[in-house]
Order: sequence, then C-alpha cells, then structure tokens
Amino acid sequence: MSDENPPSSLKPQDTTTRRKFIAGTAAAAAATSALPVESYAQVAGSDELKIGMVGCGGRGSGAIVQDLKVDGTRLVAMADAFEDRLMGTFKQRQAGGVESIQKELEKNGRPEAFDVPESRRYTGFDAYKQVIDQVDVVVIATPPGFRPIHFEYAVQAGKHVFMEKPVCVDAAGFNRVIEAAKVADEKNLKVVVGLQRHYQESYLQAFEKMKEGLIGDIVSAQCWWNSGGVWKIARQPGWSEMEYQMRNWYYFNWLCGDHITEQHIHNIDVINWFVSGDSEKGGHPTIAQGMGGREVRTGPDTGEIFDHHYVEFRYDNGVIMNSQCRHQPGCLNKVEEEIHGTEGSIYMGNKGKTYITDRKGNEIWTYRNREPENPYDVEHVKLHEHIREDKPINNAYYGAKSSFTSVFGRLATYSGVEVNWDEAIASNFSIMPEDYSFDAEPPILPDADGNYPTAKPGEWLLPWKEDKGKGKAGKKA
Repeated sequence: MSDENPPSSLKPQDTTTRRKFIAGTAAAAAATSALPVESYAQVAGSDELKIGMVGCGGRGSGAIVQDLKVDGTRLVAMADAFEDRLMGTFKQRQAGGVESIQKELEKNGRPEAFDVPESRRYTGFDAYKQVIDQVDVVVIATPPGFRPIHFEYAVQAGKHVFMEKPVCVDAAGFNRVIEAAKVADEKNLKVVVGLQRHYQESYLQAFEKMKEGLIGDIVSAQCWWNSGGVWKIARQPGWSEMEYQMRNWYYFNWLCGDHITEQHIHNIDVINWFVSGDSEKGGHPTIAQGMGGREVRTGPDTGEIFDHHYVEFRYDNGVIMNSQCRHQPGCLNKVEEEIHGTEGSIYMGNKGKTYITDRKGNEIWTYRNREPENPYDVEHVKLHEHIREDKPINNAYYGAKSSFTSVFGRLATYSGVEVNWDEAIASNFSIMPEDYSFDAEPPILPDADGNYPTAKPGEWLLPWKEDKGKGKAGKKA
C-alpha cells in the first residue's frame, strides 16, 4: 500500500491494538470532518458521479461493475479489510478486487470508469470512512454484520447508497438501519438494496396481477432456498481467530446471520412484499416458530450455522408463510416462492416460469416474455436515475424488515420456541464484537478441538432471556 494512506488504513498484520468503531452519529460526523482526505465529491453542474466501493469480494466486484455500466459514473476509491481481497490476489474462494473489476470493465467497453490509483485503495477496519468521505455514491458489499455501521456512516456523510442484502444480523443492526433510513429521507438521499426481485419484470407484473385481485385475498405462502451449500475458506498459519472468521465469514452469525439470512432473505422478502402489498416500505410477520439443525455441517470449518431451517411465520392479517432453506448435497434443490389466495395462486421461481392458476389449477396468467433486462443491472440503473432526476427512493425500510424477518426465523429455529417480533426488536440485542481489530476476540470462540458452540433447540435461550447462572444464550448465536 502507498505511504499516502492515512494511519488508520492498516494491513491486517500491522494492526496490533484494539480499536472501537465509532458508534454514535455525532461522533461519526465529527470524525468525518477531521479526516485529511482528498475531495472527489460531485461538483455543481457536473454530470459525472464519483463512486466508492466498500467490500471487494466477488459480490462486491459484481455489484460495482453493474453500477459502472451506467454512463456518467467513475470508480475513484476502494476499501476492504484485506489487501489481497482488494487487489484480487486472494484466490482461495472466488474472483474479486481490482483485477476482476478492470477485466470486466474492459469487456463492457468502459475501462475509463476505473480510476483508483494506489493512493485511493484503503485497507483495514476503518477504511470505509476514507472511501465514503470522497465520493457521491457508495456501493456497500461487506459481510452483512458490518452493513448497519457502514450505511449509517454513509448517510451521516450525505452520500447516496447501494447496499447489498441482507442489511443486518441482529436487532441492534435493524434499529440502526431504520434510524439511518429516516435520516436519509431527511437529507433527500437515494438508497437501493440488492433485493433484485423488486426490479425483475416477472415479479413486478405478478405483483400487479395480485393487486388487481386475480388471486383474491392472500391466505398463505410458501418459499424455498434449498441447495447443496456454498464455499468454505481453510484456516491458514498465522491467522488470528478474528482474521479466520472474517475470511470464512459465511459460517459465523455476527458476520453472516446464518444462511437463512444471507440467501433465503430473497424468498422471504418476496413474501413480505406481496403479503403487505407495499412496494416501498414492505411488511413483516409478527410471530415465528420453527425447527432446524446441523446434519452435514459437523466440522470446525463450518463454524456455528445450521444447514437447515424450517419456519412458520404468521402475519397480523392472518396470512401464514412456510419457509424452508437447506444446504445439504444430494437433496432437492429449489429456489421458489408461492402465494395462495382465495381465488388462485401465484408461482414464481428463479429458473422456472412465473404464472397464476385458479383454485382448480387452471393457468389463467403467465409471464411469457424473457426478462427484458438483468434485474441486477436494473437496480443500479434505477438508483442513478433517481439521483439524477431527484426522485425519492429508499429501499432500506423493506430491506431492514426482510433482513430481520430472516433473523427472526433464526431465533425461532435456534431456540425452538415461539418468538414475538415486537419483543425481539425492543430487545435491541447485538451479536457484534465490542472491539474491531485483528487481535481482538470475536463474539464466538472454538473449543480445544477447534469446534464452535452451536445452538441446541430447547436449550438455547433467546438473547434477551437470562439463563440463570450461565449468562445469556444470545452470546452463543
């Protein structure tokens, strides 16, 4: 890294003292004004938007390329906790970073959109601040646990935001995102969250058909994200426990939220959207109960998360959503949603067709067109359209509600008891670390054999319920 980087942009191996994140908005604003950074903010009358990137892994690199397909955009600053992830030289998992972005922009005929010299590439836990302080729009694609922190900082700095899903892993994160969303509205900032089905034509048309009354009143819904599982990162010599968990982040709840949150949120979000009938702020269930566990995730490399969840969610209007997600090889793979009403049913899926039947199973409407545009691209086009035309857009509300609905489901499967939405939100429980550095202790630690404690339904207590003599079960999740 260049010597021009401010002192807080430390490589992991250089970070030897604990540092607390700035938590309060007033403190964050003060820190913003104190940072000695170059200004790359949009000037009055300029058509070009300066883009910053926080989180340089595969999804982050994909999101930034999609953002930079929009004319009048230029990437000017990047940040990641790890220099090898930022550069794209860490090949143990998937492509990302500088190398990947430059190649993709060349393929898309926009190589000039990459303008990030070494002096504007930042690493370390605080690196997000240096990026956000000098751009107009920030793309946030860090592990989910960090998103409330980064979103809040971006809003306080007055920046437009594209934020990947999910946007929180606990109640404290949910409340933080909702409060920041309100400030974003006050500042006329534009926010898009990467729940791309909201920008997918087949889903949009199905929603309109539902609003027209084609299926009558909704009574129930089903959704699935069942697949064989995802990547793992092997522990390397010299890594601290914090670094290992950050690298293998999918398997630790404070970073990922479990796969019910990281992936199944897409399907849960669709049901929240359709049941609420609200495209802007969405809705959420009020009661959850379910079951889950670990059948194939049995080793130290799979951390603490479950490999299957089944949740029954109940809404205030009487609708019941049955939700399934599974990461087990050799089983049925299914990523779909169904909405059932008094007059008919809607069937939606990633690879299957989208259609509506009457109560006898006769097909009465089908989305027959090919998707005209990639919804992953459309969400970025819409963000920039709303910025340039100064039209309101703020996906953070439904993004937070759907993210916490998935967390709500995790609480139900881990505990095995019925969980109340209002109680969970009011608890403001947090599973995040108190300190952020590579020598700090993460919230969960392995035993002598390298295995991590996992939730046992019937024994694991909700984070706001005290276990007499044993502290809070939430510390384990």
